[in-house]
Amino acid sequence: MANGAVDDLDAVLDTVGPRLRALREQRGATLADVAGVTGVSVSTLSRLESGLRRPTLELLLPLARFHDVTIDELVDVPAGDDPRVPAHPTVRNGVTYVPLSRRTEGPRAFRMVYPPRVHADADREPRVHDGYEWLYVLSGSLRLVLAGRELDLAAGEAAEFDTRVPHWLGNVSDGATEVLAVYGPQGERMHVRARPRRRD
Repeated sequence: MANGAVDDLDAVLDTVGPRLRALREQRGATLADVAGVTGVSVSTLSRLESGLRRPTLELLLPLARFHDVTIDELVDVPAGDDPRVPAHPTVRNGVTYVPLSRRTEGPRAFRMVYPPRVHADADREPRVHDGYEWLYVLSGSLRLVLAGRELDLAAGEAAEFDTRVPHWLGNVSDGATEVLAVYGPQGERMHVRARPRRRD
């Protein structure tokens, strides 16, 4: 294999670790969570994410299944001059995620579709994880519970918050809700622009 081809392969494989970390953090999962489902040890997962372990097909297959993505999405071949972002929607916990950016580090953008009443009757236990999130409701209504405060975001409203603050998201309406979301790795102070939910 020519040196140029080797360099290209190394460059592609170098992106796998950050992508695995980003997918895991997006789900709010720990290394132990991933290890428990995939059978890949915590130490191996840690080395993969940090780039100290070269990814193999044997390792990537269970990880792709866990994150509900294709191998192509984990091993992102450079797109050359084509600026379009491939539409590879995935469904997690009833919510459809459509990636709107290629980047695996820094902020990542998604279009999210919440079916009617998704999570409405589920366990509303707030979750906490490292990161930062920005939401803009394109259509429908999204309920955000943040540090005990309950807010209904209508179309045209936005919220941004540090995901280390306990939070819960769901669609409690009878119609679908479409959201534009940007996830960032760095926690920042919360700024919410939404109307508090009216109580009867």
